[in-house]
Amino acid sequence: MAKDEKARAKAQQVKGKLQKETGRAVGSERMAAKGRAKQAEGDARQAKEKAKDVFKH
Repeated sequence: MAKDEKARAKAQQVKGKLQKETGRAVGSERMAAKGRAKQAEGDARQAKEKAKDVFKH
């Protein structure tokens, strides 16, 4: 299950980055902000999974 969560976190980071860059390209600060938020949420998920791994071992 941890691998699934890690994959979801990575996917969310990628989607957020894509949305952020698309927003910048078209000049939409709102879209860029949503992308940054999505990317940050993915970062937080990934950090949580890494912390779990540390305590597992």
